[in-house]
Amino acid sequence: MTTQRTNSKLGNVIRVSSGNFLEMYDFMVYAYYASYIAREIFPSSNAYASLMMTLGTFGAGYLMRPLGAVVLGAYVDKHGRRAGLILTLSLMAVGTMVIALTPAYRTIGIVAPIVVVIGRLLQGFSAGVGVGGASVYLSEMATPGHRGFYCAWQSASQQIAVVFAALLGVALSVVVPPAGMAQWGWRVPFLIGCLIVPLLFWLRKSLDETEAFLAQKHRPGISEVLSSLASNWKIVGIGVLLSTMTTVSFYLITAYTPTYGLEVLHLTSRQSLMVTFFVGMSNFFWLPAGGAISDIFGRRPLLILITVAAIVTAYPAMLWLVSDPSTTRLLIVELWLSMFFGVYNGAMIPHLAEIMPPEIRTSGFSLAFSLATAIFGGFTPFVCTYLIHETGNRAMPALWLSFAAVCGLVAALAGGWQRAELAELESSVSPQ
Repeated sequence: MTTQRTNSKLGNVIRVSSGNFLEMYDFMVYAYYASYIAREIFPSSNAYASLMMTLGTFGAGYLMRPLGAVVLGAYVDKHGRRAGLILTLSLMAVGTMVIALTPAYRTIGIVAPIVVVIGRLLQGFSAGVGVGGASVYLSEMATPGHRGFYCAWQSASQQIAVVFAALLGVALSVVVPPAGMAQWGWRVPFLIGCLIVPLLFWLRKSLDETEAFLAQKHRPGISEVLSSLASNWKIVGIGVLLSTMTTVSFYLITAYTPTYGLEVLHLTSRQSLMVTFFVGMSNFFWLPAGGAISDIFGRRPLLILITVAAIVTAYPAMLWLVSDPSTTRLLIVELWLSMFFGVYNGAMIPHLAEIMPPEIRTSGFSLAFSLATAIFGGFTPFVCTYLIHETGNRAMPALWLSFAAVCGLVAALAGGWQRAELAELESSVSPQ
């Protein structure tokens, strides 16, 4: 019976995480091919302006996340974790198809960037509750004392997407010449994402609902959710600060790396994508490790340790990188920052689920995470490109990361710990 129960939980982890794979895969593909999309969809006589419009559109998708967090989060808290996970996957799939099939600017003119922006906004709306819905599901079905480890697989599945997208990019760079990549090759990864959607639907439709949700006697409507979110604004605010470190560090070491390596360090696209591949592998290791460590030693000590280490070492490390740019130095620095992201996020995700009241657990988690992503994380490639352009200092991305680490440290030293520690204790002693 115990073995059967464990296998069932393992299957649910895989089914939940599969949808997060598509979400992150689509986002990474857009970021990886930003230079090509800039030329095809957002052409301009000024290459910098064209790239900034493309990266701005990447960030614009995140502006829809808070709205998606509230609307879709309320849907999940009302109708169930399983139903919400299927709905978000559907919306993400439509957004991906829109971007993949939009003709170039030279074919349909100004309509091209408008349609791509709409596709990104739809993806962002869906993603508003994607991370929160998956994290809450894993938190509620975790075995006693292992909530951190279980929650980590939501983010770990996204690293598989980072690795897969990077390897696909390397393969395309070998098979397709640069001219072909600029014209049509960048669309191939989006189309591949569309092809795997049926498999992901099949996996998620076979999910079981969580026992914690089924045990809830009252399931609030959207007006009640909004009222509860307003009354718990301090907890949501702490969640935003906690999530800022996660989102900025993640998009810095994954989404921005190909552009940074190509446009700033003047490495080849293949070299930058190979570094991104190893970063994804590193993240995949550190995320569950960080979750497991937080199960043993607690969330707060880990969050404080990592944020302080990032503040102290990130800028010197990046100064060392830009003093003599190379693939090896980029890899070393990115792996160092990857350790910060993985361990911090492994502790942060379960803690954020633990500090939220059960009746708004999905919407509260999603709103906090989405606001952090919309304001800070999603615009990381845009902000880093702007800072480097304005200052001429190629190490400026490290200062942006240090700012995010300060936000995480402030949140770690703030409130919300009594609720979190109680939730951790209940997780370690109560039957699931």
